[in-house]
Amino acid sequence: MQLKDVFERLRQFDAYPKTLEDFRVKTYGGAVVTIVSAVLMFSLFVSELNYYLTKEVQPELFVDTSRGQKLRINVDITFHHLPCAYLSIDAMDVSGEQQIDVATSLMKHRLDSDGKPLTDTPEETKLSASEPPKDAEVKNTEVLDPDRCESCYGAESDEIKCCNTCEEVREAYRKKGWAFKDADTIEQCKREGWSEKMQAQKNEGCRAFGYLEVNKVAGNFHFAPGKSFQQNHVHVHDLQAFGGQKFNISHHINHLSFGTDYPGIVNPLDGMHEPAEQLQMMYKYFVKIVPTTYTSINHETLYTNQFSVTKHSQNAGGRMGEGGLPGVFFIYELSPMMVKYTEKQRSFMHFLTGLCAIVGGIFTVAGLIDAMIYHSSRAIQKKIELGKAS
Repeated sequence: MQLKDVFERLRQFDAYPKTLEDFRVKTYGGAVVTIVSAVLMFSLFVSELNYYLTKEVQPELFVDTSRGQKLRINVDITFHHLPCAYLSIDAMDVSGEQQIDVATSLMKHRLDSDGKPLTDTPEETKLSASEPPKDAEVKNTEVLDPDRCESCYGAESDEIKCCNTCEEVREAYRKKGWAFKDADTIEQCKREGWSEKMQAQKNEGCRAFGYLEVNKVAGNFHFAPGKSFQQNHVHVHDLQAFGGQKFNISHHINHLSFGTDYPGIVNPLDGMHEPAEQLQMMYKYFVKIVPTTYTSINHETLYTNQFSVTKHSQNAGGRMGEGGLPGVFFIYELSPMMVKYTEKQRSFMHFLTGLCAIVGGIFTVAGLIDAMIYHSSRAIQKKIELGKAS
């Protein structure tokens, strides 16, 4: 068999036979179909390319067997009508660990009645939950003996023997489980003008932000007015020092998360505004935390959490007891299941297959539409000509 015969046989396998240019007819309809097809092909190609360039995230679900980890709670919440001097931040869990009046990792900004910060200095933002403001008038300016040891009014203990300031008296009372009823009967508080200072902040707001580190077990943390202390193994907030004042617990949750954010995370409470319908409201947020790991395409693993939440509110009635305590409470528990997200590069072969499907599919459909338009127009034209001839 000669080489010419081999090529002749090979030509019989051509699935794309060509016609002569003289027999090809170009129409306006075909041009429109071609342009539309090209635009559609290009649009779908860009879409497919963008999809290929994004990372594929594969989720997995399994039992959480991690141990000994701490849970980091990131919080940023604004109280529009609750002064920083009134606000106490506490955390406790089912293991018995308590963090009372947290002030080291959580800072506070005093806000005016319009919600604007009164100061940006670090000294002001780190005020403890019950420390009075420094800009109020001080009644007594006498120089005091730095080595003095003033009375704690019966609240002395092995840990606290002297109370030289109003705050030290309040702390001694707290450790004893006593309510701090009348600041005007305490010499240290009278000297510092504590009552006047508290009154000066009455119409202010407060923004509390920072983080808490707690055990990875069920627990709660809350924002409530009054100095907190333990009394007969019960967590109590001292509201008697405020003389029966009612509190507006309107708040705005700027941010709440458990752990580090990962790409695509949704924190359902971010940006939520909750205006109080009435005074002395108690807001409870029941949070279900799902431990989560996120492994990037560089094989770096991030241990974090995501969560869901439900909300309940009620009127606290102004005192501890059946009505509860006015404030914002976050009660959380952890799911025994863990979600693992893994970033992966999308398959190039899938991209190539999709690209071929786009080009081939549009080309074929466009050819059918063009043929239909061409033959329909010819048939109509023949009928018109026959009508004229008759």
